[in-house]
Parts: sequence; C-alpha cells; structure tokens
Amino acid sequence: MRVAFVGKGGSGKTTLSALFARHLARSGAPVLAIDGDINQHLAEALAPGTAPVPAPPLGAHLTELKDFLRGTNPRIASPEAMIKTTPPGRGSRLLRLLGDDEVHARHVVRAGDVPLMATGEFAESDLGVACYHSKLGAVELYLNHLADTPGEYVVVDMTAGADAFASGLFTRFDLTFLVAEPTRKGVSVYRQYRDHAREFGIRIAVIGNKVSGEDDLLFLKQEVGDDLLTHLVHSPAVRAAEQGRAQGELEPHNTHALRLLREAVDSCPRDWPTLHRHAVEFHLRNARAWADRATGLDLAAQVDPDYVPGPPALA
Repeated sequence: MRVAFVGKGGSGKTTLSALFARHLARSGAPVLAIDGDINQHLAEALAPGTAPVPAPPLGAHLTELKDFLRGTNPRIASPEAMIKTTPPGRGSRLLRLLGDDEVHARHVVRAGDVPLMATGEFAESDLGVACYHSKLGAVELYLNHLADTPGEYVVVDMTAGADAFASGLFTRFDLTFLVAEPTRKGVSVYRQYRDHAREFGIRIAVIGNKVSGEDDLLFLKQEVGDDLLTHLVHSPAVRAAEQGRAQGELEPHNTHALRLLREAVDSCPRDWPTLHRHAVEFHLRNARAWADRATGLDLAAQVDPDYVPGPPALA
C-alpha cells in the first residue's frame, strides 16, 4: 500500500510520516519511507539523534534509474527518451518492494528501524535552472514501476502545500493523509487538496495535529467534516526527540491514532487499472505540453496498450 503525507509547511507531516513508518516497521510489516520533501528532514525524524550514512539520492541519478527501469521495453529506445511519467510496458523492469535489485541496493539506507530512500536536496547547481519536480520525477518513476503487494507499505513525505499537483505524483497513492493544524491556515491546504483530488477520485483522510483541547477538535470537525479520520495531541515524547533528549513511549492516544491510520490504509483496496490509467493520462498530458517538443519524439507511442499492471506483470 502506498501512502502520502501532505500538509501546510510546519503542520507536522514529516513527524507524522516518521511516526507512521516506525509504527509499521515495529509491527514487522515491510515498509519503505521516501523523503520527497525539499527540506529532506525525514531521516532525522525517523532516527532522532543519529546520522544515517547517506545513500545516493534518487534525484541525482535519474538517468541511471531510467536506464535500469526501461529494461528491454522496445517502446523506449534510450534513457533520454524516457521522461518522469513514462509508464511501464512489456519489457520494462518492475520492482518488488525492497527487492534484490540495483535500485534498492544503491539508494536504500536504514534510518533507525526503517529503510529509507530520498530524492535529494535542492542543490546549488539547480538554482535558476531546475525545479524540485525534476527530482520528484524519480519518485514517480519508482512508484510507476513498483509491483507492491498487500501488506507492504511505502510511506512518502511529500512537499508542503498543494505543490504536489504540479505533477501526476499525487495519483500514485492508495491513500493520502493530509495533516492539518486546528487553524484557518491549517485547513486551507486541505480545501485545495480536496478540490483537486476530487477530480481524479483520489482518497484523502485528514489527520488533525497539535490538538490541545475540545475547541481545537470542534474547529477541525466543523471545517473538515467526515474527512477527519483522527487527531494527535501534543506529544512530550516527540518534543523530547526533536530537542535531542531521550524519547519515551508515545502517548496512548497518539499510538491509537497511528493504529487508526493503518486500519484506514488497509481498508483501501488497490485498483491497479485506475492506477495505470492515471499514469498514462499524465504521461500523455506531459507529452503534449512539453515532452514531445523537448525530446523530438511522439511519446504517446511509449504507452503499451496490451500491458497489464500489477504483480502479474512480474511474470
């Protein structure tokens, strides 16, 4: 199952991404966390006070990633002909979650209990010539070629705000958790996300964060309605970790909230045909908008009409 955490900057989405990924890992579930935020703080949130050995970031090795994933797909002549939205077809290399392949071997490190991949920081060489979506394209390609199965989890800490809608990445998930503080600014991103996601049938659940009393909870219920799944209260354990002090056990209410998140994810059946249809739709959009012109190719020809997505394609 694929899960995205989004929200306003400072809402706590990175903290919630880390708490949820750790919650899954400690239950014994296979889980991979991906840092898709421009600020790249997920490793620290997963393992406070430690410094995991950094792996080569996905975004800095996009050409190698494309060359590996295209495999023997006859519709993709070279990595230069492959763009971030290119969907898999017959001959493409598909990935098993944390499988024995060069993508996971090269790009995964452990951050505490959790395997982690990162897009990479916005480097000085990118200033004035690239946007962060060029790095997020690596995550989109990875998810497009991932044949994950029930009981496996990918947790992605996304960029802040509604910026994810600048690409088709927002359609790559089974469930999107929107972290909202009980303030007007906190719920404004929710409204943007809800309105855009509704057009594509994207599932959204809101997590109230930094809730300090009944007034906060009532505000969220009034503003969010039935999309409010659960909420977390102020956590001395999380604050201690963020300040570099010893972290105790997470509070019972917040632990219960994490269990509700997992139940919500597990109740979302994977719809492989829709997932692939969205991938094709955004590929064709990009082809028409800029990529045909940039590559000098008709990228619509990369769509394999006979490709069947999902684990059966691994055979």
